[in-house]
Amino acid sequence: MLITRHAEAEAVLADTRYVPPPVRQDGAEGTLAWLRAHVSRFSTGEPHAERRRALTDLLDGVDPAELREQARAMTVQRRGDWRGVPTDVLATALGVADTSAVPAAAAGYLSGEESPRADAAVAELLTQAGLPAITLLLQGYAATEGLIENALERARPGDDVDALLHETLAWHPPLKATRRLDTLTGDEVTIDLVTANREAPHSHVTFGHGVRPCPAPAHALALAAGVLEGVLG
Repeated sequence: MLITRHAEAEAVLADTRYVPPPVRQDGAEGTLAWLRAHVSRFSTGEPHAERRRALTDLLDGVDPAELREQARAMTVQRRGDWRGVPTDVLATALGVADTSAVPAAAAGYLSGEESPRADAAVAELLTQAGLPAITLLLQGYAATEGLIENALERARPGDDVDALLHETLAWHPPLKATRRLDTLTGDEVTIDLVTANREAPHSHVTFGHGVRPCPAPAHALALAAGVLEGVLG
């Protein structure tokens, strides 16, 4: 089933009968499959709640305003070469020293596409940090950089950065769709975020809604805003 109406998207996202499609649970410890089986994004019920709490508890010690300033300063320091800035700034705040393994691990994090390279990257990250920190880095990598890229494509001189980001989230989100499984019927539901958002852009569902909202919207927006300020001046 394809959901394109905003009200229907909110209804599905607020209903506990709709859960993320299951991921395999038999991956060897330290691999990408194992990691996906142990993070909040692909969990349901109490495991999801506990894993999400671990993320929000970790983020409670990270000030979005400081992330924004650090992202701006690093972007300026790198003379506008902003790729990797959100990840590096967030990693520093979370106490992760080396982000070189993040892109390879993130490549299959959402899709589930496994590879020896992704498994090696996950194993490397696990030597530096626990699952909550790694989860935040991987979830933020593609989404935050995608948001910045989409915003820069539409930026105009004198744009208000915060307004630009809100417009981009509503009209040009970095993730175009999200999927759920109907536990009553077994049917898969795909929510077209682009179409649903454009019906009600002032209350977009890019950061989720209801049962499973994004745990870090303020932090993601702060990182993106800091980069945009560094690029746009």
